[in-house]
Amino acid sequence: NRGCMGNKATAVARLSPGMKPKCHIKARCEIYPRSQIKRFPVPDDKVPWTTKFPEYKPVDYTSESILKRPVYADPDIRTEKVDPPLSFNGCDGKINRVSHMGDYELVDGIPRNPQGRTGLMGRGTLGRWGPNHAADPIVTRWKVDESGKIIKGPDGKPVLQFVSVQRRDNHQWALPGGMVDAGEVVTATVRREFGEEAMNSIQMSSEEKKRMEKELDELFATGREIFRGYVDDPRNTDNSWMETVAFNFHDEDGSCLGKINLCAGDDAMNVRWTDLSGTLDLYASHVDFLEEVAKFHNASW
Repeated sequence: NRGCMGNKATAVARLSPGMKPKCHIKARCEIYPRSQIKRFPVPDDKVPWTTKFPEYKPVDYTSESILKRPVYADPDIRTEKVDPPLSFNGCDGKINRVSHMGDYELVDGIPRNPQGRTGLMGRGTLGRWGPNHAADPIVTRWKVDESGKIIKGPDGKPVLQFVSVQRRDNHQWALPGGMVDAGEVVTATVRREFGEEAMNSIQMSSEEKKRMEKELDELFATGREIFRGYVDDPRNTDNSWMETVAFNFHDEDGSCLGKINLCAGDDAMNVRWTDLSGTLDLYASHVDFLEEVAKFHNASW
């Protein structure tokens, strides 16, 4: 069953037009996030599995928190017998193990990162073997002056702004996205994560939640898929990696976003409107998604 229950958007494995997979860089960061673990160094030309690299000896690391088997984590299939076995390149009930990049290889029964070597094997801090699915909402508006006139950038094109959050774990600015829950449709994930991280819905009263739901109905009524595929994420390993679907929700005249009160919550410590620009330094591959948004709206970059 390729479609995977509850997750229609993962039925098609493809990259968005115009976006070519790059050689991953952040997935080879020297020190693995939230650890003291050093990756085995992998030069650019040795990243592809098709390139011989006989001296390659990746560090084996799966964090203690993942080995304790939280609800979103797989068993350690290398040390314990799992019956029935995990359905790689398919679905385990509600758990989607299909990659947006097409079928991935299994080596000794373990998924292999389709983008190449990372210098680290195991799962690191990721719960699933193989693809770990996320969804990212890119909420945009035009930047205007006090009179409501759209501001132009140095290139003469109008400036777009997007909602960004500062991650609590590494203090980097990012899109307010998150992991797709088992059985959850990705469009539901982007809405839920935006509510939790950019509007602090977790702390809201039921009355406030109702008002927020109405505002989000309007904002998320139309969205355009910007990207679907592999994410160059510092948590990636040779056997576990991040993939995402990124959607753009644009408020052309500011009528909808004017009502929304941004307030950081859940995994975010700060939230703000940020100008789209090619000089942005953001978490993982988020800046690549924003470049696609700028192109689509013919905005300054």
